[in-house]
Amino acid sequence: MASVAVLGLAGSGACFAQENPLSNVHTPAPPPAPKTAEDAKPVIEGGDNAAKLATSRRDAKIRVDVNLVLVPATVTDPMNRLVTGLEKENFEVYDNNIGQTIKSFSTEDAPVTIGIIFDLSGSMSSKFLRARKALSEFLRTSNPQDEFFVVGFNDRPAVIVDYTSDVDDVEARMVMLKPENRTALIDAIYLGVDKLKQAKFERKALLIISDGGDNRSRYTENELRRVVRESDVQIYSIGIFDQYAPTTEEQLGPILLNDICDMTGGRMFRVMDMNDLGDIASRISAELRNEYVIGYRPSEVKQDGNWRKLKIRLVPPPGLPALTVHNRQGYYAPSQ
Repeated sequence: MASVAVLGLAGSGACFAQENPLSNVHTPAPPPAPKTAEDAKPVIEGGDNAAKLATSRRDAKIRVDVNLVLVPATVTDPMNRLVTGLEKENFEVYDNNIGQTIKSFSTEDAPVTIGIIFDLSGSMSSKFLRARKALSEFLRTSNPQDEFFVVGFNDRPAVIVDYTSDVDDVEARMVMLKPENRTALIDAIYLGVDKLKQAKFERKALLIISDGGDNRSRYTENELRRVVRESDVQIYSIGIFDQYAPTTEEQLGPILLNDICDMTGGRMFRVMDMNDLGDIASRISAELRNEYVIGYRPSEVKQDGNWRKLKIRLVPPPGLPALTVHNRQGYYAPSQ
């Protein structure tokens, strides 16, 4: 068996040139609920025909009744450090509480399409420079083949950096922004999920960098939760929360971010010290580059369009402490 390793790390409007990139922007309309087998989206599509599918990833639909369901997962120890080196026999997969046979298992550092959701509201003014440096750290420790886009938001969200793999281009555009106004966080995440429909790669993720709750969005929390559950996107968040939240929105912000991260197999990292921002960003980048990807063909798929619960149980090698696995909570089955 390969050795197991534990990886740790050390301790409103925005101005762009002479235009406001967050003005005259409309968030996307909610997508319809899945109606056909092609509309249902579990985490990732793959299998023996993955290479053939790669040529049409931007418009590909996932067919869970034909292909393997691929579930990305990360594992951490009691000190919240990343655990690598586990093997296929250390995992068990359950689909709607039914044990599944693992057909494929890999730890390949495959490229990811990553959307950055960056808070440009007025409350970020004192944190903006450090948050921008944390974003640079994240980009520069990612897979060089990854592609990115950036959604900035205050009163409204807007795509301020479109799809690119050029880190210098992202950094140059971020320098020209300034925080002000209120916080349309939910609308920004909604826009990011919608934008990922154009992703180049099948692995898709969002990184949210924000300091508080929503006080401006048109969409509701329930609408956001629905669209997140229907997507095949992993969501990570860096929460730069004030110690004492004076408003209800700020008090509920951490709960919302934690919930949507958990349901997608990502995680929320709460920033206790602004000096830790860079390390946290590097940690998230390391997790995306060290995921286990577990593939199985569902033994029972009813064409009912219902939510199917996913669970991964660890069978760690002897001598290791209690480990925690982070993975997507489920997917929608195809419907007739």
